Amino acid sequence: MFHVIWSIIVGFFVGLIARWIVPGADHHGFWVTAVIGIVGSIIGGFIARLFSKPAPDSKFHTAGFLMSIVGAVVLLFGLKFLGL
Repeated sequence: MFHVIWSIIVGFFVGLIARWIVPGADHHGFWVTAVIGIVGSIIGGFIARLFSKPAPDSKFHTAGFLMSIVGAVVLLFGLKFLGL
């Protein structure tokens, strides 16, 4: 249970930083910002997997904080491109 709460908190801060980096007005609330950060972390994990392969037993590459921000920025630019 603590892992889920921690993911929401970190996702919110990642989403806030990504919203600060991407220009333009965003009128998203707490939950949308947290979801942007969490999905950004997943995208960052996929980007990180392109550059370094995880251990053979792991199923997913952990993105880390910086790659989570990069993934969230990519997601926000994609949402702005789609007009959302």
